[in-house]
Amino acid sequence: MLNCKDAAPNQNIETPNHLPELLSLMRGSFTSEIQSQVDTTYFNISLHMYPIWQDRGNFLYVEQALNSRQDQPYRQRIYEVTQLNDSIYSSAIYTIENDSLWIGKWKTPKDFDMLSDIMVTKKEGCEVLLKRQKSNYFKGETGNKTCESVLYGASYATSEVEILEDKIISWDRGFDDKDEHIWGAKKSGYIFNKID
Repeated sequence: MLNCKDAAPNQNIETPNHLPELLSLMRGSFTSEIQSQVDTTYFNISLHMYPIWQDRGNFLYVEQALNSRQDQPYRQRIYEVTQLNDSIYSSAIYTIENDSLWIGKWKTPKDFDMLSDIMVTKKEGCEVLLKRQKSNYFKGETGNKTCESVLYGASYATSEVEILEDKIISWDRGFDDKDEHIWGAKKSGYIFNKID
């Protein structure tokens, strides 16, 4: 008689794929306007994330700016979202060469077909690892001191992210080599409510 522990594993078991769900939650336009009205230590910031390079994988163009200065974003990135296992997803981050040429192009994402791979650079160690907590809820962070940053004299940066159906909560901070807080919100993350 075949012992259960000797039985061959079921080859038909598939890894759950919640990548479309995650990408759908990340896609869109967001604003921290409500939070800035409740707590004036937070700025009113716009966040736009839209799919690009759809024939190459799961990439999003990301643009952040003060809501009053959307023509002068302070952050432009490309995120590459991949599935690592049945519940963990990676959001790798790329910088863009001559990023000022792409301001506002989230409105016309097909324009990024003209942006070649050699014009982007991966920020090694800065990927955010997201775990699916439940339906329409992912939560994650960067590795421990893995993301180098020299902004305002920092040594490394951290990101803590929660992605929900109606909002994204993002807490980006920079620390020096003595682990002293240098930049970023002090109390908690920015709450970006989905508006589109």
